[in-house]
Amino acid sequence: MLKDYQGALEDLDKAYVLEPNNAFTLRSRGDVKRMLKDYQRALEDLDNADIFAPNNAFTLKRRGNVKRMLKDYKGALKDLNKADVLEPNNAFILSNRGNVKILLKDYQGALEDFDKVNVIKPNNAFTLKSRGTVKGMLKDYQGALEDLDKAYVLKSNNAFILNNCENVKFKHWKTIKEPWKFLTRLMLFNLWMHSLLIFKILWYVTIQYSTTCDCMSYATLFHNFYN
Repeated sequence: MLKDYQGALEDLDKAYVLEPNNAFTLRSRGDVKRMLKDYQRALEDLDNADIFAPNNAFTLKRRGNVKRMLKDYKGALKDLNKADVLEPNNAFILSNRGNVKILLKDYQGALEDFDKVNVIKPNNAFTLKSRGTVKGMLKDYQGALEDLDKAYVLKSNNAFILNNCENVKFKHWKTIKEPWKFLTRLMLFNLWMHSLLIFKILWYVTIQYSTTCDCMSYATLFHNFYN
């Protein structure tokens, strides 16, 4: 699909000159500006579209996204709640609302939205990343680990997913009762992609288990395992 947003904007500017009060033109132009990351001007068009054709699901969900990008989180939530009533079970609305709820620290509400998105569009890396992040915030480290590992398999080149995966694994490591078994499992699971994590764990082990663990021995074991 061609994505000539600048060309689309030029055409919509011409249409706007001919019909300045046309809600379809305004919401379309606002959406193009959103995709061009011109969020303030996108908001102006979407506000005007809402005046001429209020309570339109497309306008509300796009404006909710724009307000999120402009850090008006309460305003974004208000628009996305209205859009959800008009167009329930829409993955775009629920995903955006879930991210807004994270920013407002409503982690349980965010989890509910991402659970719904995962039903509508299963096995989406960014949904799993977001849900895994929320589960980590709710201290469901095992659930977070499962989601982030799945997201990592789907998008192994995404630095954010990789970083969150490492952080959750480190937190989960500190909660388990048999750390050595966990460390062994971790070493068998793509640890060559998580070299930072092993040193986080070794540092933690040195502090917490200094009387029973020789940190350098584990570093040697790690080196020999992959060489």
